[in-house]
Amino acid sequence: MQPPRLEPDLFRPVSHSRTTLTELMIPSYANFGGKIHGGILLSLMDKVAYACAAKHAGNYCVTVTVDGVHFLQPVEVGELVSLMASVNYVGKTSLMVGIKVVAENVKSGFMNHTNTSYFTMVAKGEDDKPAQVPGLLLETPDDARRFIEAIQRKEIKTRSEQEFKEIKTNLELRQNITALLGQRCQLGFEL
Repeated sequence: MQPPRLEPDLFRPVSHSRTTLTELMIPSYANFGGKIHGGILLSLMDKVAYACAAKHAGNYCVTVTVDGVHFLQPVEVGELVSLMASVNYVGKTSLMVGIKVVAENVKSGFMNHTNTSYFTMVAKGEDDKPAQVPGLLLETPDDARRFIEAIQRKEIKTRSEQEFKEIKTNLELRQNITALLGQRCQLGFEL
């Protein structure tokens, strides 16, 4: 059975906007320890997230949040870093872009997965207001799994933010001061 034909403006396939950015890591990108600055990698992730989101949205896109930036392995000078991005989820005006970062030692051919991150982007129209984005045509079981994971990630994040907001609102220092016991801090003021 053939899937229904979809209007390209209503739904775009994940493959339409899948984007890979590859860049050589040069000495000016390194910190004093000889490893590539995390900020350089974040900047590259932001670039590939923008390219991927803008291709899907057909509009300018801005970064709203960055989730899950965990540097699992260092990146060395001389390695080729490839950032592979795909739209994992779309809302009405927002898109979640998943990014996998891999560093390749060109001499040995060894490939190292350095991190995976999730950028939430919002499409902007000519009037600089949020613009509706096309739906996402899920082409593979992995596409469907990523979409479901993104829904769950959003739900967990929303709950976590609400819980923390309640904690901040209701925190009484005198009642919770014992939370500092055994921590690497000391009070420099009287209660």
